[in-house]
Amino acid sequence: MVSGGLIIAAPASGSGKTVVTLGLLRHLTNAGVAVASAKVGPDYIDPAFHAAATGRPCINLDPWAMRPRTLAGAAASLTESSDLVVCEGVMGLFDGATAHDGSTADLAALGGWPVILVVDVRAQAASAAAVVRGFVSHRRDVTVAGVVFNRVGSDRHGKVLCEAMDHALPDVPVLGCIPRAEGLQLPERHLGLVQALEHPDLESFLDRAADLMAKHIDMARLRDAARPWSEGGTAGSSWPLPLLGQRIAVADDVAFAFRYTLVLEGWRCQGAEVLPFSPVADEAPADDADAVYLPGGYPELFAGRLADNARFLNGLRRAAGRGAPVFGECGGYMVLGEGLIDAEGHRHAMAGLLPLETSFADRRLHLGYRRAELQVSGTLGHAGDVFRGHEFHYARTLREGPGAALFTCFDAAGRGLGTTGLVAGSVMGSFVHLIDRES
Repeated sequence: MVSGGLIIAAPASGSGKTVVTLGLLRHLTNAGVAVASAKVGPDYIDPAFHAAATGRPCINLDPWAMRPRTLAGAAASLTESSDLVVCEGVMGLFDGATAHDGSTADLAALGGWPVILVVDVRAQAASAAAVVRGFVSHRRDVTVAGVVFNRVGSDRHGKVLCEAMDHALPDVPVLGCIPRAEGLQLPERHLGLVQALEHPDLESFLDRAADLMAKHIDMARLRDAARPWSEGGTAGSSWPLPLLGQRIAVADDVAFAFRYTLVLEGWRCQGAEVLPFSPVADEAPADDADAVYLPGGYPELFAGRLADNARFLNGLRRAAGRGAPVFGECGGYMVLGEGLIDAEGHRHAMAGLLPLETSFADRRLHLGYRRAELQVSGTLGHAGDVFRGHEFHYARTLREGPGAALFTCFDAAGRGLGTTGLVAGSVMGSFVHLIDRES
């Protein structure tokens, strides 16, 4: 049997699709189904919860930031070793980078995976059928294969919902009515949910979510709705980013957890060895690493500890001193700078490899997709090469430079945002999380 996939989507953020997705993933895993997972868009936090639920890495699929062949190759890698792919959507089904580009619906249309719509019915009864009708009919190239009503108040409430669907949309099955459940809310902070590895009782949470979904969702009908990815692709046919080196030291801990599985897999499949290390635990990048990658995360929450971790900071300086590429994104970029001011106004000295000062004392949101045009030839490619990525942080830049800029950036609508990032010798970084090459 060819492995298929389906997408868990919703009319709006906050409908409960993450908890539904996690419960499905944990239940199917416990039931012995080889289930893989994906997340639409640039989110880092939800994929870590997916991985905890299944024991498998979760791959981001981004219809705005990824080339079609990258998406097809990623879908192929997901289906090669699984019986089912469960993909969680982002925001509302039709919400994207712009009004017409980058939505969960775009991914569904491109790959042919059907949508299971999760509808929050706390304040609705029969009117929910009208909401579903609108989503079913809005785009002919998107298939809504079923609906799950979430936060249902009572058996009577569920019966009214099902009767309304039977009357209005008899061809769209109600796959489940999930009752309101206490204790299944995920804690949040300024960049979204608190990370999976910080959740105080994650295994219990996942098991309770799994039990709830198993009791109230028709799993057989849900699995029958899955369909193969319609666009041909081969796993490994396209990788997002060029190699930084053959032995790449990657910061990997609670402060540096925002990295894309597909980027690391791409490096491995191009022959590189990935060497994790923990800056928070004062580990230095391996001395024989020929490149260092500092992904984003929450270094501002650990700034004091990082500033005191001499082995880590000196290891970065040694790598730069021997000419190894040292690349930082967002939080990693800030740590490569000279100083980071935390939310309480305390300044912490960082690695001092780039002329950069950032502050969280007076926070300012920076959010959105980015087209990033490389300004200098080097490890990432030739000047003029274009990447697509995402920016999401609250840091205020107090000083950036002097020095050569790494990128010229544009938002998803094509508006120019000026230059960003810095290059100093083999050290480089910016606030942009790179997702894929543009061509």
